[in-house]
Amino acid sequence: MRVFDVGETVVRRDVYRGRVWSAQALRVIEDTDVALVTACRPGAQALWPSLYVKARSDGDRSVRMEAFDAMATGEWELAPGLWQDTELLLWKPPGAWFSVNAFYVPDREGRRLRNRYVNFEHPTTRTLGGFDTFDLAVDLVIDPDLTTIEWKDVDEYAHARRLGIVSDTEHQAVELARTQVLALLEDRAGPFADADRWTAWRWDTAWPPPRLLQRPLDELLP
Repeated sequence: MRVFDVGETVVRRDVYRGRVWSAQALRVIEDTDVALVTACRPGAQALWPSLYVKARSDGDRSVRMEAFDAMATGEWELAPGLWQDTELLLWKPPGAWFSVNAFYVPDREGRRLRNRYVNFEHPTTRTLGGFDTFDLAVDLVIDPDLTTIEWKDVDEYAHARRLGIVSDTEHQAVELARTQVLALLEDRAGPFADADRWTAWRWDTAWPPPRLLQRPLDELLP
């Protein structure tokens, strides 16, 4: 397995039934046997399902449900997008059915940690230019001091389950991952053991926002 270099641009792809559902350009922060840590900032290039882009631009969350319908039928198109508003730090341990994502926003003192999201998703498969996974819709939102949590997008997860996008096997993996994450949070272990370090993290100002690799995404196979 190739180890990515610090500062290298990689592409995270969400892949469903052999097709790219989304792609996000990221910078590598560190790559160890504990976790692959990547980041992006406003202006980072992405490809998203066109219905997601529409939901964002219109402020109509119901359109996101339509995107799941399109996923289930295999009838979706990708549209170019740019990451906006926040800096993102993504912590992904090998083999895990989740990632921990920290979101930073501007404030009077420069920037602050807004919250953490735990995305429940497939374990990563490394590619020539990054890694593949698949977001399973449901998220856990954690406040900056790690004391308050809230489950998010439960309705979207239930819809994905009804459509067969999330299988029974995947659901069982998500349930196990929920238990693992809550235990890590309670014990301040894993990514939560280094909470102060990641809260203090800063984007390297020498790095421009990452761009999607020029060669076709379909060529970035394992």
